[in-house]
Amino acid sequence: MARPNGIQLADGTSIPILYEDRAVLAIDKPFGWMLVPYNWDKTGRNLQLAISSAILGGAFWARSRSLRFLKYVHRLDAETTGILLFAKSPGALRNYSDLFESRRMHKRYLAVVRGNPKQDEWVCRAKLGPDPKEHGRHRVDPRGKDAETKFRVIERKGGLILVEARPVTGRTHQIRLHLADAGLPIVGDTMYGAPEDMSRRNPLMALRSVGLEYEDPFLRKRVRITAPSDEFVKQFLGRLGESSPAVKSPQV
Repeated sequence: MARPNGIQLADGTSIPILYEDRAVLAIDKPFGWMLVPYNWDKTGRNLQLAISSAILGGAFWARSRSLRFLKYVHRLDAETTGILLFAKSPGALRNYSDLFESRRMHKRYLAVVRGNPKQDEWVCRAKLGPDPKEHGRHRVDPRGKDAETKFRVIERKGGLILVEARPVTGRTHQIRLHLADAGLPIVGDTMYGAPEDMSRRNPLMALRSVGLEYEDPFLRKRVRITAPSDEFVKQFLGRLGESSPAVKSPQV
């Protein structure tokens, strides 16, 4: 019997698998799932705990792959959807974590923002750090850690802008903060967004990871992983994606 092309969780959630090889597995992370240690049980939306429980419970998608270990390599905010990479062994976890830490993992996101960018391409290097006034929140801080994100406008429609973001570093809430600092808050961002978004409870946030590209640390071959973007664009900008080749065929 063929391996399932998705992960099934105990609560009925089905998560598509976007890429898989002997060392890693990439999923299309849905909205609302948190990336925290598997033993952190303060939420029913702990993705690592749900996946580890499915493996221990002998779920067919895991059993068919002889999986005993699956651990996220990097993090996405709970509100962010898209490509999330998991390692199949502790050795793979170390090697792929090093790709992110050494900035050899090239990442691409799409965001829908409010506002009017002054230019179609720019780079933000605002330093970031934790907000001392609110746990879990971060801010632009001249004394914070270096952060760099490259932005490009893809399309404009009715006061909303579809933006491509390529973060060079990987600071917490980096894309969200760099866009907010530019006066371009992400639609649906209840922490750093526009007032109409911040006053809502749990709206969908318009930020999606759509590309990863790297050199496989074991086979030394180039790997490119992409996630679908049409539905994301249609959800936040109507039928815009149908007329935008840059969106229909995302490149890392």
